[in-house]
This record gives sequence, structure tokens and C-alpha cells, in this order.
Amino acid sequence: MNQLYIAKTFKGLEEVLATELVTLGANNVEIQRRAVSFTGDKRLLYKANLHLRTAIRILKPIASFTARTPDEIYEEARKLTWTDFMDVNNTFAIDATVFSDEIRHSRFASYRMKDAIVDWFRETTGKRPSVKVDNPQLLFNLHISGDQCTLSLDSSGESLHKRGYRVNQTEAPISEVLAAGMLLLAGWDGQSDFVDPFCGSGTFLIEAAMIALNIPPGLYRPSFGFEQWSDFDKDLFDELYQDDSAERSFEHKIYGYDISAKALKIADENIKSAGVSKYITLERCDVAELTSPSENCLVVTNPPYGERLRPEELEPIYGALGSTLKHKFTGVMAWVISSEERLLERIGLKPSTKIQLMNGPLDCLFNKYEVFAGKRKEYLTGND
Repeated sequence: MNQLYIAKTFKGLEEVLATELVTLGANNVEIQRRAVSFTGDKRLLYKANLHLRTAIRILKPIASFTARTPDEIYEEARKLTWTDFMDVNNTFAIDATVFSDEIRHSRFASYRMKDAIVDWFRETTGKRPSVKVDNPQLLFNLHISGDQCTLSLDSSGESLHKRGYRVNQTEAPISEVLAAGMLLLAGWDGQSDFVDPFCGSGTFLIEAAMIALNIPPGLYRPSFGFEQWSDFDKDLFDELYQDDSAERSFEHKIYGYDISAKALKIADENIKSAGVSKYITLERCDVAELTSPSENCLVVTNPPYGERLRPEELEPIYGALGSTLKHKFTGVMAWVISSEERLLERIGLKPSTKIQLMNGPLDCLFNKYEVFAGKRKEYLTGND
């Protein structure tokens, strides 16, 4: 039976996620704000959690109602038959997202929803389920927009960016979901070499390898939320989990560089954990000393930036990146993300594409640079 689902994502990745869903076989795919809604059966829900690279979590809406106060949320929630969704022995938690002038505090909305569930079970069964903030068996999502409330079951459990391969991290690692989305926006398909000049803990390298080999991003996760649902079909999930028929060979190489020996050690640990060491070469190297490993390669990178770092300290790094691209990566497509436009300007190349993304709380630009020999006008004329 087909059911409505909502896949949440980051700003700027909605279209990439919609394309992923269509490829998986989802129906009625519609782009929303930082989300994509779709319909499908249980098989598709399991596949979506296993295979989607740009989804943070996948929600199954179970009730919609109007409420202007937390007490009205309580009254509406008491009308639901809660044994349709959970057992009195299940532990649960409520995650609330609020965009409302009437209901200003997500925590209070969560409390009243929790009270409604506990009171319903106490009156109906004489027992009460337990709330568990950390790792509950069931996670409910309450989304409030104005006075419109949507209650959903979270099929993912922990956020899907937690792939399960990361054993260590640098100070400011990029989210696996954002990294995968950037790679897909850059057109990465494993048909060339890949270079990250600022590889940090190795997130781009690992996600690039998993895309190239078509390894499901959920393969290493210990669990999904839907495994605790009363209608969980273990045989179906095992069949989908063990299906490796879509995996493919990768004939090229992935190169990661960083000036920090500590970062490279962490990257090496994560790469081994993900089982993709044979495809990735790590090397300690300053960006100014970098040379292109081949004529056929794609560069995607996340240089240093952010609230902890002053732009004037970082300008030489971006200048060196631009010089290296210009002189040693001729004919290459390079994509760079940064929250500081003045730093991107230091690269000294004119971006052919600018995409707005969010890296954590930071508004960023993801710029595409087409590195060509000679003057840009001659390059464009030659490609007419």
C-alpha cells in the first residue's frame, strides 16, 4: 500500500534529493522547503533509508490537526488511537519543529504531546510508556507551521548523516549528507579521478568512493528507526540490505591532500572503517605544492573558513588554491565551498556557477570554476 513520506534535507539539496527519489522509484515527488515529499510502499521506505545520500531523515506522517496553543495540541493528540503506532512498553521521544507566532516554544509543545500519549495509555491500559531522550525505540516528529500541526513517525532514528563509518573527526567536519549532495551537484559519477586538496577527516573522499562504487550510504549503520515499528518486515529488510546487485567497479583513483598530519591520520582511520582504502591515496601536501594527478579529474573541496577563523588569516590559502588550480589543473572542473565570499574572490577565477548552501549554521556559496588555458574569451570561443 502506498503511503505519503517526507524526506528532510539541507537547504540547496532539495532538487538532488528529488532526483535520487525518482531514481529509486518514488511516486508523486514534490519539492518543499528543505524537504521532498513522495509516495511509496514499505519496500521503498526501507530502500530510501538505505540508499538516499542527501536525506537527513525520512518521516511517515500519521496525523494532521489544527492547534493554536500547547493545550490544544494535548487535546488533539488525546483523540488519536496510540496503540496503532506504539506499544505501552515502547520507549519514545518527541522532536518538535515550530514555525509559529502562537506556539513559540518547541520544548513546551513536545511536553504537551508527551503528556497526551502518557495520559492516553494510563487511562486506556492502566500503564504508562516511558520517555527516553537518548536512543528511544520510537521517535515522533511534531511539525508546527502557524496553527497547522503534522505528527510523523521518524523512520530513520538517528540522522542519516551518521553513516556508521566515521570513527574519528577533525574540529569542523562537513556533514556526510552535505558532502554527498555537493558531489552530486558537481556531477561526480566515478568516471574520472577525484581530488580534495583540503581533505580533513576524509568525508568527501569516502562519499566520492561510495558514489563511484554505488555502495548504499546506510550500509554501515547499526540500525534504523523503522526496525522498532510494529509492522517491521525483517525478511524484506534483510533482502534489500544484502542486495549488492547495483554495486559497480571503479577504475580511477581518489586523492586526498592536507597539510595536517593529524587530519590525515583521522582520514585514514575513517577510510579503513568504510572499507574503501584501495581506491584512495592520502598525502601530506601544502596546496601551493599540489599538482594534478591526471588530466581527467574533478576537484571538490572545503577549505578552512568559519566563525573561529579570521578571513585575513585565510586569504593566502585561497590565493594559493587559485594559483594551483590555474597553473597545475588546466582543463579541470573545480568546486569550492566557503561562507566568505571575499575568500572565494581571492581564488582569482571567475565562477561559472554559484549555488547557495548551508554548512551547519553558516550560509555558504558553492562555486564552480572551469579551469582553462589562456584567456577566458579564447576558451569560450573554442567551445562554441
